[in-house]
Amino acid sequence: MADVDIAIIGGGLNGVCIARDAAGRGLRVALFEQGDLGSGAAMAAPHLMHGDFIDLERGRARRVRAALTERGAALCVAPHLVRPTRFVLPLHADERPPAMLRAGLFFYDRLAGQSRLPRPEILDLTIDEAGHPLKRSLGLALAWSDCTVDESRLVVLNAVDAAARGAAIRTGARCVWAERSEIWKLSIVNRGRRESVTARALVNASGAWMPQVAGAVLHLPAVQASFVKVSQIVVRRVFDHDNVYVLQNDDRRMIYAIPFHRDFSLIGLSERGFHGDPAAVSAGADDLAYLCAAASRYFRERVAPADVLHAMAGCIPDDRRDGFIKLSRRRGEAPVLTVVGGATTMARRRAAQALAKLIRFFAVLPPWTAKAPLPGGDFPHDAFDDQVDDARRRWTFLGERHARRLVSAYGTRIGQILGAAKSMDDLGPLFGDDLTGAEVRYLMNEEFARFADDILWRRSKLGLTMSGKDREALAAFMAAA
Repeated sequence: MADVDIAIIGGGLNGVCIARDAAGRGLRVALFEQGDLGSGAAMAAPHLMHGDFIDLERGRARRVRAALTERGAALCVAPHLVRPTRFVLPLHADERPPAMLRAGLFFYDRLAGQSRLPRPEILDLTIDEAGHPLKRSLGLALAWSDCTVDESRLVVLNAVDAAARGAAIRTGARCVWAERSEIWKLSIVNRGRRESVTARALVNASGAWMPQVAGAVLHLPAVQASFVKVSQIVVRRVFDHDNVYVLQNDDRRMIYAIPFHRDFSLIGLSERGFHGDPAAVSAGADDLAYLCAAASRYFRERVAPADVLHAMAGCIPDDRRDGFIKLSRRRGEAPVLTVVGGATTMARRRAAQALAKLIRFFAVLPPWTAKAPLPGGDFPHDAFDDQVDDARRRWTFLGERHARRLVSAYGTRIGQILGAAKSMDDLGPLFGDDLTGAEVRYLMNEEFARFADDILWRRSKLGLTMSGKDREALAAFMAAA
């Protein structure tokens, strides 16, 4: 008998969503990630949970409708991570005709059905707050409701829930060899130690590493896929409200400017073809120049490459919106499922579709993830501010910013971090403004964090503000723990 029913290679969004779904259906699951959860393409994700209404221009109305349905589901199951936001698209004289955009947005809103989000509107930028940071030549804008999401947290919480349902989540565990017969026999180097695992089915969800894993590890013909490098930049906040700007660039691509970690703005995405080692991908000078120029077409305050505080890059399949799922099976041999790419918004649905292809090999429960909250998400989507207020009443030493950060990351689980604390001193050492020893221990014990960067860039974005001295202290604390 095999050790597990499904072995998953890759701890990105696809891998953890499949692990969660499969474990919740009663399957024995093991997931192996060579680095940290969400340390690949998720690092460069655009932080959007939306239908991408510009897809209507490409004739993808069915896909847009499905994405809007998933947006609604995500808002219900992860209200701490998925936040309703007003999106603002300034009308530019040199870009798409306003009438075409208005018609597209009307259709987009109709596809959303009975959404509880505010309806689209036309903004006069001379009087609306959204116009304050923009150039005076921009007089009107279209506004609608969509959602933002912290994709790194989304990855981690799917893994946390998968583990709570029985899945084995192994980070720092690399699959180096596999043999296929009636079952899969895998050789894993887990934090320096070699282990053997057998599985009835295998899922290759290794993202940009998929061709190498397929060929060098699984000894299978690589699924053909082309990859692009996506990059985004972080600058000091260029506007003082919580709207997301959707900016038409002169190459007909859309650039997003998003409020980011309180005091910053995230600007993305730049896309360029990529060939090489995905572990070496990084944002180059041309990517920074492209994004700065796109933002400077709209904002009064020019954004220059010298203003970039942090840049992120990742490799994704060229057909990233839909991705692909391919099942390989041969008589007498265990199946292997390859899952690559796809939009963040569709991740839960994509996992369900992946398991539908494996369902013939197992007797399992039906789909279940559409209405099951992620850890900490068991409250109504419109009660986020109430959760912040409740936290401040219970732990009176919390400031507004600190409480809001904790609720947005952990939702109703913040009690597992703060416990019976009466003051910040009760939470252990302090790293930076508000990262405490108690939170660090929680992240290590419950969310698979091993190193300082796992916390500073994936469980949070506190790396943007933490000093070098505090980073060293955090690393020493984690090593001792």
